[in-house]
Formats: sequence, C-alpha cells, structure tokens
Amino acid sequence: MTLSSAPGKVYLFGEHAVVYGEPAVPCAIERRARVEVQRRDDGKLRVHAEDLSLNGFTVEYDGTPGNGPDVDVSESLISAAMGYVDEAIAQVRDVTGEDDVGFDVTIESDIPLGAGLGSSAAVVVAAIDAAARELGVTLEPDELAERAYQTEYQVQDGQASRADTFCSATGGAVRVEGDDCRSLEAPDLPIVIGFDGGAGDTGQLVAGVRDLREEYDFAADTVEAIGDIVRNGEQALADGDIAELGRLMDFNHGLLSALGVSSRSLDTMVWAARDAGAHGAKLTGAGGGGCIVALDPTPETETALSFTPGCEDTFRAELAEDGVKRLE
Repeated sequence: MTLSSAPGKVYLFGEHAVVYGEPAVPCAIERRARVEVQRRDDGKLRVHAEDLSLNGFTVEYDGTPGNGPDVDVSESLISAAMGYVDEAIAQVRDVTGEDDVGFDVTIESDIPLGAGLGSSAAVVVAAIDAAARELGVTLEPDELAERAYQTEYQVQDGQASRADTFCSATGGAVRVEGDDCRSLEAPDLPIVIGFDGGAGDTGQLVAGVRDLREEYDFAADTVEAIGDIVRNGEQALADGDIAELGRLMDFNHGLLSALGVSSRSLDTMVWAARDAGAHGAKLTGAGGGGCIVALDPTPETETALSFTPGCEDTFRAELAEDGVKRLE
C-alpha cells in the first residue's frame, strides 16, 4: 500500500476572480488530507472515508455508468466520497496506461469539507500521487498539479482554477494567473482561521458571480478590482508587510461581499477578528459559509472568535512549506 498527504489552503487574495483570469495568492496550511491506496486486480474501487466532517462510510463499486454504489446515504455525500476520487483514478489510469486496475482507497482528513480550505484539492492531489506511486510511477509536482487540476475541472464542470491544486501539490505561498503558476516567497504569516461549521455551494456561488458579471458592468469591474488587490498584495508579501497585507485583505472581503458570496456568519467572524485587533480578515474560498482567515500574531483574534456566536471552531494554522508528502 502507498500513502500520501497533501495540505489545505487559505486565500490571502483572489478567490472567484481567479476563475476569470485574474491573479490569486493562496497559501498552503498544515491541515492535511491523507490518502492510502492499495492496488486490487478486479478493476473495482473501494472507497473508505473518515474524518471528512461526515460520518465515516465505505462503498465498493466497479465505476461503470449506471452501476454506482447501492448505499443508503445522500447523493451529496456519495459525491464527496467518490466524485473526485473517480476522476483522480481516471488520471492515474491515463498516466500509467493501466486501464483496468482497481484500488482500495482510504481517505482521512482534518480539512472540513466545503469550508474554503481546499479539501477537495488536497484529497485529489494525495490520491493521484499515492495511486500513481502504487503503480510504480512518481509524478513531478508540476505534473501532479496539472493532473489534479484536470480532475477538478471535470468534476466542477469547467469552473475550476489551478490555484487550489497547484498550492496543494507544491506547498508554500503561490501565485496563479490563468495557466501561469509559480511559488512566492512569504514571511511567517500569523494565520488564524474561524469556522462557522457550514459549507457553501461552490457551484452555485461561482454561477452567481458569473451571472452578476454578465448583467452588470460594475460587477465585472469589481472582479478586476480584486485582481488589482492581488497585485498590490504580492508586493506587500515580498516586503513582509503584514499590516499592508491585512488592509488589502479587508478590501478583498468587501468586494467579495459586494459580489454576494459572503454570509452573515462570515461577516460576523470577520468583524470579530478586526475588532480584536487583527491586521485584516476575510472569507476564504467560495464563501456562503465555511471559514474566514485573519492575520494576528497575538492570541486576541483566536480568543474573540471562540466567543463569537456562529463560530464553531477557531485555530491557528502554520504555513505548509511542503506540498504533497510521500509516506510508505
């Protein structure tokens, strides 16, 4: 059997706008998904999921159309367990040329699903890496990131960007603009995360922004303004100017809220962090619920969030310098 792990991420700037070719800067964090893979010779996939903010479960099936698993759980839960894994395994079969191979796949994760911390990207990166290595093929980080992106692109009906998967594969802070992906130097960021216990509907939120852009010129201008924030943020990151990073994060949150992707719980946590003295705070990911990210080297923001109504969990997150980790 072969085991790989990959980190989650937070966005300093640029979510949603990155879908339209604007730059984004996500940072990998030391919250990881771990995927263990063992080859099987009957062509079937057996997926066992644990610790995904869901009750653990196991399904076994052969992956052919119309012959999915016969289990009494919700469609969304089945999709969470298998949709990304199916496409990840398809990528592995393609890169290895072993079209009929099956796998036992076990997923464990401390990244909450749908919360804006890159859970799906982390699972996909770790799954592709582990399954390919189980068949004797080790992918370089750039190819691993590309294969993982193609997986998310298929599952998300063409609405994915390369940001999450590249960040998870390579680690650290990265800059993504269209097909251009590269690593950035970053200072030791005092990252604090607040989680409302919920999850946004990524597809619906992305579609909502798309509809606004098509209806209103000023919405398209708002998306472009987020790109401008990212470009300013790159310089602040290079300078190690945490205060300026925070100010720009505040701007970014305001624009995301104007695009309709924030929520009452996210806004409440953002303001709690700011009132506690954080340099800046914003939602991270698709929005609609999930997580905020704040910058504060003191314990004040974490303490304030722990007493904020609607915040179910708060924790400090270290920058993950390494992306995918390969364990035997």
